Amino acid sequence: MKVSVLIPAWNEADRIDQTILALRTLAIVEEIIVIDDGSTDETYRVSLEAGARVIRHSTNYGKGAALYSGLLATDADIVVFLDADLCETAVEVEKLVDPILQERCDMTIGRLPKPARGGFGIVKNFARNGIKRLSGVELEAPLSGQRAVNRRALNAIENLGDGYGVEVGMTIDAARKGMRLLEVEVAMKNREYGRDLRGFLHRGKQFVQIARVLLSRWQMR
Repeated sequence: MKVSVLIPAWNEADRIDQTILALRTLAIVEEIIVIDDGSTDETYRVSLEAGARVIRHSTNYGKGAALYSGLLATDADIVVFLDADLCETAVEVEKLVDPILQERCDMTIGRLPKPARGGFGIVKNFARNGIKRLSGVELEAPLSGQRAVNRRALNAIENLGDGYGVEVGMTIDAARKGMRLLEVEVAMKNREYGRDLRGFLHRGKQFVQIARVLLSRWQMR
């Protein structure tokens, strides 16, 4: 089965090459597609030189739009969504793909180690409770961007949206249509947002975009 990895990226020139090179060591990965979502740094050039296929947006449209562009560009049987800043820990992607190859589930969700610096869990709990209320599924890692899906699950997903609510939306859609979801522990590590101004601004933006997705799924009931 063909496995494609989609990496949405915005100004990730300092880390994305390490992520791509780690993925290229895996025989299971046949295709790596980076969606450069309007970066103003060298993300496009660095990704190309590291060996990825790159789709370039002229404007920053958001994570959902970036993933949608990637989906239009691949015919893979299994699609993996990964963050750009995983660096060498991207090799853990095999743990996400294996359960799908074994037909144990339709979507895997990576459960990363607890960050050393984190917030208060407000956004995470908001997402978890919203998913449970609207789909009946309870997750430990509702916001994880590290996921693998088969074509059945992809066909079950509605509009991906344009921001940080993409994972919440795809989880609700897949669960509502009977897809089998499985959380998988992975030793991946990405950029952490602490309890400083940058971290609070990031989580505030997450909260608003997740609320928008939850409202749209509530209206679709």
